[in-house]
Amino acid sequence: MSWQAYTDNLTGTGKLDKAALYSKAGDSLWAQSGNFQLQPKEIQEIAKGFDDASGLQAHGLHAQGQKYFLLRNDDRSIYGKHEAEGLICVRTKQTILIAHYPNGVQPGEATTIVEKLADYLISTGF
Repeated sequence: MSWQAYTDNLTGTGKLDKAALYSKAGDSLWAQSGNFQLQPKEIQEIAKGFDDASGLQAHGLHAQGQKYFLLRNDDRSIYGKHEAEGLICVRTKQTILIAHYPNGVQPGEATTIVEKLADYLISTGF
């Protein structure tokens, strides 16, 4: 399966409207849905946030110029919220999955979809 198929599968659930797959370092985009691409500074702040959340705690996280309030962060997952929309970022052994859910979607439903894909990628060595 190509990397593009993973982002397509995320958006194909109807719970996520945008998705991207980056290298674990955040230095290269592997796949994206539509035009969902973060600015280099945005993906770098997320990549760094898995190991040191101080910047995200102080300034929030950003995607496509939108600021999200940090809800959760650990060495695997970072969740952000802006009004009724949200951002889910999950790091695997070699990738960072980033997905956006729109207004009207329950955060728990969206999170479960992204976390399950991350579990699958980890189980296959990625």
